[in-house]
Amino acid sequence: MDAILDIQHLSKRYGDHVAVDDLSFSVPRGSVFGLLGPNGAGKTTTIRMVMRIIASDSGTVLLDGEPVDDDRRRIIGYLPEERGLYKKMKVLEHLVFLGTIRGLRPGEAKKRASAWLDRFDLNEWATHKVEDLSKGMQQKLQFIGTILHRPQLLILDEPFSGLDPINTRQLKDLMLEMRDEGVTIVLSTHVLPQVDEMCSEICLINRARPILAGSLEKIRADFGGNTWRVRSNLEDADLRALPGVVSVHPLRDELLVELDDGGEPQELLRALVDRSQVESFTRFIPDLENIFIRAVEEDRDHVE
Repeated sequence: MDAILDIQHLSKRYGDHVAVDDLSFSVPRGSVFGLLGPNGAGKTTTIRMVMRIIASDSGTVLLDGEPVDDDRRRIIGYLPEERGLYKKMKVLEHLVFLGTIRGLRPGEAKKRASAWLDRFDLNEWATHKVEDLSKGMQQKLQFIGTILHRPQLLILDEPFSGLDPINTRQLKDLMLEMRDEGVTIVLSTHVLPQVDEMCSEICLINRARPILAGSLEKIRADFGGNTWRVRSNLEDADLRALPGVVSVHPLRDELLVELDDGGEPQELLRALVDRSQVESFTRFIPDLENIFIRAVEEDRDHVE
């Protein structure tokens, strides 16, 4: 798949501290890509190197196959985790200012800003000072400023911070709409259900290194392994005694049954039908939170 952003062997040190260690991944054009990791893993440092806010010690960042420079950086819209709004400026005035520093003429910036304020139900606040807005409204204001110049690539660092569920849904729907229009989105967030729902590809960083990357669909299937969700009236102990069963774990009102590598799910199903009343039998597909925890713990255990 065509990549709009290609990161190759990126590294950054601060003295003895390794912030990013030989990081490589590609972001497919027109996708929502999840950049994930625990606090301090290196996500924000990576984003800052992509944006040329800080310089890398080694490695390359390619945008449309070319190194990122000031001109090419204009196709990126960047929402940092640390919000930077001028609290004494008026809302519409502030958006026009943000638009002009991203290359828009003042008249066009005002036209676009007014349309976005209307869409986000903020038009009545246009002449108010930024400091008069709630944290959630300021978050929406900064998002508008990020997309005002219609970037081809959006890099969003914790975009849902400070938003209530209704505004989170509004922002998520807008991001998916922009993706459908061809905009590529790199999403760095701790709100894993949103990543699970929106992202097609991820890169998981831990201890400054990439530990998991690729198609989220394939990652889910790999982590699910030969494990099946079973709802029946058979007791746990009887399930564990069936041929090929490695382990049985409760999951709400079901049981997770893990088979060995050579275990045949059809044989398990036949054995269940012979011995019990089976209500459901489906492959276990783990959610991203489960994958995140397992991958980080396995990496920690490997290091120790």
